Amino acid sequence: MMFESLDHQPALWFTLVFCALLILNLGIKTWLASRHIKHVALNRPTVPAAFSAQVSQAAHHKAADYTLSKARFGLLDMAWNSSILLGWTLFGGLSAVNEWSTGVAQSLGWTSPNGIAVQLILLSGFMVISSLLELPVSAYQTFVIEQRFGFNTMNLQLWLTDLAKSTLIGAVIGLPIAALILWVMGATGAYWWLWAWGLWMGINLLLLLIYPTVIAPWFNKFKDLDDEALKTRVTALMQRCGFTSKGLYVMDGSRRSAHANAYFTGFGAAKRVVFFDTLLQKLSPTEVEAVLAHELGHFKHKHIIKRLVTMFASSLLGFALLGWLAGQTWFYMGLGVAPNLGVPNDALALLLFVMVIPLFTFFVSPVMSYFSRQHEFEADAYAKQQTNAQDLSSALLKLYEDNAATLTPDPVFVAFYYSHPPAAQRLAKLQV
Repeated sequence: MMFESLDHQPALWFTLVFCALLILNLGIKTWLASRHIKHVALNRPTVPAAFSAQVSQAAHHKAADYTLSKARFGLLDMAWNSSILLGWTLFGGLSAVNEWSTGVAQSLGWTSPNGIAVQLILLSGFMVISSLLELPVSAYQTFVIEQRFGFNTMNLQLWLTDLAKSTLIGAVIGLPIAALILWVMGATGAYWWLWAWGLWMGINLLLLLIYPTVIAPWFNKFKDLDDEALKTRVTALMQRCGFTSKGLYVMDGSRRSAHANAYFTGFGAAKRVVFFDTLLQKLSPTEVEAVLAHELGHFKHKHIIKRLVTMFASSLLGFALLGWLAGQTWFYMGLGVAPNLGVPNDALALLLFVMVIPLFTFFVSPVMSYFSRQHEFEADAYAKQQTNAQDLSSALLKLYEDNAATLTPDPVFVAFYYSHPPAAQRLAKLQV
């Protein structure tokens, strides 16, 4: 989007709206976290009656302490992220990087009518600085909180190796995608946002296809499930449920974390079933079967397709909104960035939109969380039909305990953030 002149009138109003939303978001998130901290701390001394026979006092205390540590650090992280957002916008950070990228492109002779080279330098500079600002948070979470509670199994070398691999993959895949989207934004006229949305959706589907075989092996080792008895049991379950996959795999999750999990990955004919090695170590074969039945419940109820459709629809609205905002000078200036005159501002529009839109979508998160929890209940009900409900209950309780998930979360915090039902609600429904 190019501008020949700047309109200063509505910018102040948008600045005020932005500041009000930032304060409101920060205030609500702080209130929610404080409620959660108080509620978990208040219930720390005693194991809830419903779990007193299965969960030890020590395990309950660990879950509470782990939750409190993450929540308290989350308050600092929240303040840090808000400061970064202000730094990029009203304090001039993005404007400075924008000017720098223009200077770099000119000094290298990388100038063109559509300005894609300049915009790619801007995007790259933004991503590098943002990643550096996030490193202390990631390091503290991994080597302090996760380490303290016995979950981290990574050393510094592996952590840095993962960081290097992520950066390389991000550059190799991300920069060409960014260049293509920027070209579409500049070359397809007033309805560029519709073309860009179609391109973005196609790229996401392609990544779902190639992730299991091309990207994931860069970070983890996958081997065929070699436990024949378990393989036979799982295969029979999948046949009963009408599910086909490219294979059953075990991932070396213990290389990085003691947390356990299982998941489906891929899309269409590329679907795979992946078990963390930690999961197979902690659960019995019947419990593993019950956990997989739950995942198959998502498949049977078409939850994945429903989420994809929701993502498609919400992203279409997002691109349409971006298409309008990109042409409004007050959008840039209200966020502390003077748009370039006579040259494209598409990368600026993208970055500002991505940074600011969470302030608006935060208020929709309780609705999305609610539907996600309902999907989990539906998947549990399906697993209950296909396997023994007691096996699923015992498996879930083991996972809650091994992952140090609190049994006493604050109900309002759950409503806003929890994509999965808390243990008490989930296990109670399985007993009906």
